[in-house]
Amino acid sequence: MRLGAAALLASGALAALGAPAHAEGAGTDLSLDVAGTRVAAGVEGKTAFIKISNRGTNPVSKASVEVDVSDLDPLDAEAIPRGEACEEIGEDRWYCALLDDELPAPGRTVEVPLLVFKNNGGGPRSAPVTFTLASPDDTTPENNTRTVRVEFTEESGVDLGVRVPDVTRHIRPDEYDPDTEGFPALQPGQTTVLVGEVFNQGDLAADGLRLTMLLPEGVTFAAEFTDCTHSAGNRKVTCEIEDLRLADGGDALSFVVPITVDAGVRGPVALKPGTVTAEALGQLTPQQQRSRKATAPALPSGLTLVPAHEVDGSDNSDDFAVLVIARSNGGGGGDGGLPVTGPQAGLIGGVGAAVLAVGGVLLVLARRRRVVLVAPTDERRNG
Repeated sequence: MRLGAAALLASGALAALGAPAHAEGAGTDLSLDVAGTRVAAGVEGKTAFIKISNRGTNPVSKASVEVDVSDLDPLDAEAIPRGEACEEIGEDRWYCALLDDELPAPGRTVEVPLLVFKNNGGGPRSAPVTFTLASPDDTTPENNTRTVRVEFTEESGVDLGVRVPDVTRHIRPDEYDPDTEGFPALQPGQTTVLVGEVFNQGDLAADGLRLTMLLPEGVTFAAEFTDCTHSAGNRKVTCEIEDLRLADGGDALSFVVPITVDAGVRGPVALKPGTVTAEALGQLTPQQQRSRKATAPALPSGLTLVPAHEVDGSDNSDDFAVLVIARSNGGGGGDGGLPVTGPQAGLIGGVGAAVLAVGGVLLVLARRRRVVLVAPTDERRNG
């Protein structure tokens, strides 16, 4: 089974940044977007993400998402909910209650891997699927419904996805651990880390990766990264890694990047937008993947990358915000020049494989264990 590789992204390194506090019955302004609904020909299924933003000034106590999949022919394709918070209501409709750490605080956006769209062997086809967000706290429900077209294509290629949570905590790069909680809120003048992941849900491997990171105004990178191009002002960096391959069906690249909030920023404020974008430099067929395993990771002399075909560009970028509180007495300004060294053991726990260093950028490439969203013998609709 290759289903659900991206569902891991809801936990681990990305969960370490903490969950927002909630207030019962508070008014707020939620909005909903959906990404990742085009599926490559040679994969069994693909995880689609919903993006929930809180544009208001108050937190939200609870929320849910209802999904109408009535236009999907279950003989050809189906939607499988991830986790136990979803239940089938009526025919061809799912109700999914959002967990506490999936509720966005004011000014924040959270991404939730909600459904796996599974190919049951039918030919190329597409159908509309409607997502509706509901919350008793939401004062503007008119922007809470999205109808997107789920496409099962004839296309083979790379299908990269990016997930980057908002930056909310003061975490020194030498102290980062995905299993540690309780980091303090971020203040002006402090250095922290931007954490994210790039994953491949296509049916071909990505051969080389271009990673572009743009920070919001008031935030800069805390180091100059070797073999990467920095912009004037040090808010944008582009890194091309030609000897990196993300295989289909489960490879993910985690990154931990040191960034510094300018001392002159006045909090509380949400600095945005920041954006991380991933592009495949080339792609490999399964046969090419097997032949490369016995070779050195660097490209041989004279060998060029085959241009990659991106199956679904809707999830290749992810926006994030840097949330900064007001400076406390004696807080901030003390570690803006924190030296950034090579990778340290344990920065990202539990992912195995090798640690790659691109200057101050800490990259971890791992073959994710396969996550079964439903039991292999019960991969059918509940009823």
